[in-house]
Amino acid sequence: MKPFIVIVLLLFLAGCITADVAEVMKADINELKRDSFDIRKETSEIKTSLAALNKKTENAAKEESFTALRESEASLRSEVSGISKDLQTLTGRFDENKYFVDKLLKDKSAEMDLLRSQITALEAQVKELNNKFSQKQEADAKEKEKDKAETTDAKTGTGETITEAKDPETKEQEIKDPAKAYGTAYAAFKNKKYKEARKKFEAFLKEFPRDRLAANARFWIAETYYAEEDYAGAIVEYDSLLRTYPKSEKAAGALLKQSYSFIELGDKKAGKGILEQLIKKYPKSKEAALAKKKLEEITKKRKK
Repeated sequence: MKPFIVIVLLLFLAGCITADVAEVMKADINELKRDSFDIRKETSEIKTSLAALNKKTENAAKEESFTALRESEASLRSEVSGISKDLQTLTGRFDENKYFVDKLLKDKSAEMDLLRSQITALEAQVKELNNKFSQKQEADAKEKEKDKAETTDAKTGTGETITEAKDPETKEQEIKDPAKAYGTAYAAFKNKKYKEARKKFEAFLKEFPRDRLAANARFWIAETYYAEEDYAGAIVEYDSLLRTYPKSEKAAGALLKQSYSFIELGDKKAGKGILEQLIKKYPKSKEAALAKKKLEEITKKRKK
């Protein structure tokens, strides 16, 4: 009987212990449930907060991106506006330059036409002057023949001629000494004996055509005509110098005096053209400076 009681007691005790344990476990489970609920609640709140934060971040990013886009658009518009203004400016300059180029071409064309007409007029004048020069040469030749003619002795009435005696050695020395012959001719020019000087210079050129003073002699021949106010004859001689001795030191002076001669004859256009040619060809010469002054005088007279 006793073993049975012991067993019953043990079972009772085991039942009591199991009930307590069950209560504890039930309490723990309830607490775990509460904790789980709280965790789920917190998790939900965190998710909600994260969603709100993400939304704010996205909105901020979108706003920032939109602002940057607007700024970029404004910058692009400003650049486009600037480019448009520059294009308008360049277009205006192009039109302006085109206008000036067209005007310059028209002016140059008009100048070329004027120069052609002047050249035609000059050719006609040179032809006329050459004719006059030929006539003058014939007249000078006749005058030379008269000077070389032998003198007659009127008292004897025999009609015999008497020639002036001249020392052959002296004559030969004069012929062989170009400097002396040139000096004699130049002295006559300085003494204003223009016809005599012209004859002596012409004799010098005939005897010494290749001498270093030949160009100077031709220049002084032209100067004798200019001094006598025979401007047509002077023009022809200056032209002869320029054609025969184009590199002579007297070339600039010949151009200057040739232009003066044309102006004296009333042909200011031809004179002006030669002055401009002189300035262009010999810009640093003293003759070019005189040519500029003469051009200024002509311009002032036209304005008056």
